Amino acid sequence: MHDVAVLALPGVVPMDLAAPLEVFGRCRLPSGAPAYRTAVCALTEEVETGTFTMRVPHGLPRLAQASTIIIPGTADLDVPIDPAIIDALRSAADRGTRIASLCVGAFTLADTGLLDGLRATTHWAAASELARRHPAIDVDAAVLYVDNGHVLTSAGAAAALDLCLYMVRQDYGSAVAADTARLSVMPLERAGGQAQFIVHEPPVPSGTTLRPLLNWMEENLGEQLDITAIAAKATMSTRTLNRRFQEQIGTTPLQWLHHARLRQAQFLLETTDHSIERVAGQVGFNAVTTFRERFRDLVGTSPQRYRAQFRIPR
Repeated sequence: MHDVAVLALPGVVPMDLAAPLEVFGRCRLPSGAPAYRTAVCALTEEVETGTFTMRVPHGLPRLAQASTIIIPGTADLDVPIDPAIIDALRSAADRGTRIASLCVGAFTLADTGLLDGLRATTHWAAASELARRHPAIDVDAAVLYVDNGHVLTSAGAAAALDLCLYMVRQDYGSAVAADTARLSVMPLERAGGQAQFIVHEPPVPSGTTLRPLLNWMEENLGEQLDITAIAAKATMSTRTLNRRFQEQIGTTPLQWLHHARLRQAQFLLETTDHSIERVAGQVGFNAVTTFRERFRDLVGTSPQRYRAQFRIPR
């Protein structure tokens, strides 16, 4: 029987805490026996979640018994992690314990240094901050989860369930994982490389000199903009424009434009009945086949399926 310890930090996100307990707690072997033993651990006997106070039955020494440690996210990323927790997680890693973070729990895992030099993910809205605080980590905001062997990370919300089911599949095979997924009313087939669906804008520092240009680009997404036209609007050479974008935005003008077009396409798919062809034209794609390919590459699903999942009823 695998032993799973879920670490409850101050301000723990209740959903992140409950997800692994539900998945591993429901998992059964073909014989009907439990596949996992689960335990919630904390540094203190009581943990404040922000909405309720929780009594925790186990202290940090319980982590030493676990074959897997789960680190849920916390509400405040600026609260320092107690050194005793960092030491306990590092000691567990030295023993070969599998450690997985859920959502912004990646920040706690990153503070241990265990993600340095590795690829990792977190909730897309926090990915740029994780990369800023921990430049040694290769942060990938576009996937559901990342497996580095004994160290795993997941994106937000439902991706925590995806990662837990993935670990069940690793431990006991697809049949047990499929039964667990059915009990959790979750699809089993969402792979880690699938996108988080949201095409997010790279962070733009307040006061950036490029903000007027970015606004103009967003207002003209349907036009056939190229680097020459954008540079002319900015009254810069293309070389200077590319350098300024890299310095202030962290990407190129055309990459930023590409993401902006697909963000607008998502909005139109969610809020209008326009055909896929019309949406493609509205956001600047001459060929609908190109639009479908680019949309799938970045969002991880087709425009039709995205609309079916996220269409806002009117």
